[in-house]
Amino acid sequence: MSDDQGYGDVAYGGHPYIQTPNLDQMVNDGIQFTRFYSAAPVCSPTRASVLTGRNAERFGVCYANCGHLKKEEISLPEMLKEVGYTTGHFGKWHLGTLTKDVIESNRGGRIAYENDYSPPWENGYDTSFVTESKVPTWDPMITPASSAMDVGGRKEGTPFGTNYWTGPGEIVKDNLQGDDSRIIMDRVIPFIDKAVKSQHSFLSVIWFHTPHLPALTGEKYKALYEGLDEDQKNYYGSITAMDEQIGRLRAHLKNLNIEENTIIFFASDNGPAGKTPAKRHIGITKGLDGRKFNLKEGGIRVPGILVWPSKIEKGKVVNTPVYTSDYFPSIASVLNIDITKYQRPYDGTDIFQLMKNGEKELSEDRYLPFLVEGQAALIGTRYKIYRENSDADWELFDLLYDPSESKNIAKEKKELIEN
Repeated sequence: MSDDQGYGDVAYGGHPYIQTPNLDQMVNDGIQFTRFYSAAPVCSPTRASVLTGRNAERFGVCYANCGHLKKEEISLPEMLKEVGYTTGHFGKWHLGTLTKDVIESNRGGRIAYENDYSPPWENGYDTSFVTESKVPTWDPMITPASSAMDVGGRKEGTPFGTNYWTGPGEIVKDNLQGDDSRIIMDRVIPFIDKAVKSQHSFLSVIWFHTPHLPALTGEKYKALYEGLDEDQKNYYGSITAMDEQIGRLRAHLKNLNIEENTIIFFASDNGPAGKTPAKRHIGITKGLDGRKFNLKEGGIRVPGILVWPSKIEKGKVVNTPVYTSDYFPSIASVLNIDITKYQRPYDGTDIFQLMKNGEKELSEDRYLPFLVEGQAALIGTRYKIYRENSDADWELFDLLYDPSESKNIAKEKKELIEN
């Protein structure tokens, strides 16, 4: 999962500058979802949906830095451990604090947030290499120049105030220079090697910080975007650096002879940052209205890819709406795990079953619910109803013919909203 990567921020989507050869190859080798949605327009609720299959409003992860993944939830790694998997989480966490003792990142160590302590190692993960929230995408432990973002009064070159943790009180000090995506993948590869050597199936959740601000990169990647301004070089270069690590992962799986039967999902956690494309906020939505924090299409429709070489035909394009809440029930289905035993409602469904429907792929019986801070939306295969806040009127859009949501047809089709 990338962080704040817009629907249009991939080369295969026609971006004029971004180079993403490995994501492009994943599209060629697997499935491109043209209507893949994050379950929320901001990161923490989306991440909670991935690990639970449920809308995060159900258990109080209402926004970024709000609530935590509760012990009562059955997490994806907990489910997989039941059937013998070893589990690891790498990169961003953002589903609770990692310490009660240190002033860390946005919340850790502050008395007011002590009750939100909920690290990955208490939610089903055997191995962790995580930050609570954002870090710079180059030299992640060091505060960049204020030109990169609002650095909260910290001086350039001083500690950024967010650490990588591997367990209770365990702060990482080594191999933290350069590209953050490479730093993360340097921990993923040994985890996979150990799992394969011990003949364990594995779940590896890799949540890159890229291209969330501060989006920075090295000269190697800036050189690919010669002639563009510094903000563009950093933003595009950070995405290309992340893409390189995705290629590294796929090559390593192939070298281990496990590529054919390893499923890889890729998506962004929400749309691009900023109210409009601008300096620093360079991400694009490919003409969709809205951005991060907004339930218009640009805030939640994101790049979505699935690769499973032994099972999925190459170059498949799926137009059915799917979203991050679908990961949990889809993986359960692959492993023949009956999630009804957990006795709770699920908002996601099995993606693989959807794809078996053939000509029924564009049926009208798929609806995706969204709710965040008073904003609400219900997205069907064709139509979408949207409400900006709890006091606003419902709007209606025909996404098949008006994906940019330029025409509100609520008055013409009142019956759709009433029903």
